[in-house]
Amino acid sequence: MVKRIKTQLMNATDLSRTITRLAHEVLEQNKGVENLAIIGVPTRGAHLAKRLAGKISEIENKTVPCGKLDVTLYRDDFKFKQPIVHISDISFNLDKMTLVLIDDVLYTGRTIRAAMDALVDFGRPARILLAVLIDRGHRELPIRPDFVGKNVPTSPDEEIRVKMSEEDEEDAVYLVEVEQQSY
Repeated sequence: MVKRIKTQLMNATDLSRTITRLAHEVLEQNKGVENLAIIGVPTRGAHLAKRLAGKISEIENKTVPCGKLDVTLYRDDFKFKQPIVHISDISFNLDKMTLVLIDDVLYTGRTIRAAMDALVDFGRPARILLAVLIDRGHRELPIRPDFVGKNVPTSPDEEIRVKMSEEDEEDAVYLVEVEQQSY
């Protein structure tokens, strides 16, 4: 598959502003940081979680627990025979917490379903809220985010590529066209 950038949806400034807005929305809904924790789905969701927790901590002047949750073994749609498993890092008690689960792109909903399954192995939160940087539609499961950075309706031959400086050379979000190779 050849991938061609159709357009840039966010640059570094847009991404920073979006995280700030999401932080304020989370604080408003939770009425502060009491019993609040942020958990990201690797790879870029974990980086977003750190940034979101940092922004919330900056706004409220209180530390917000932050972790990352690998969902590889909880997925029902393995694409590889040998899945690559990452390490989950949740060093706080989830019981009775309000968790904000964050991922970069919401598509079919299967990653989020897997994340909710995985979370119960770590404890029993009071509630789980979902934050996503990009919601591109095409859900296969009845999952809806509580906080959305940007809604981007896409076609099946398009993908969203999130770039973050922790992994990539830039902070940006691109709409990419996937061209099927003919044989």
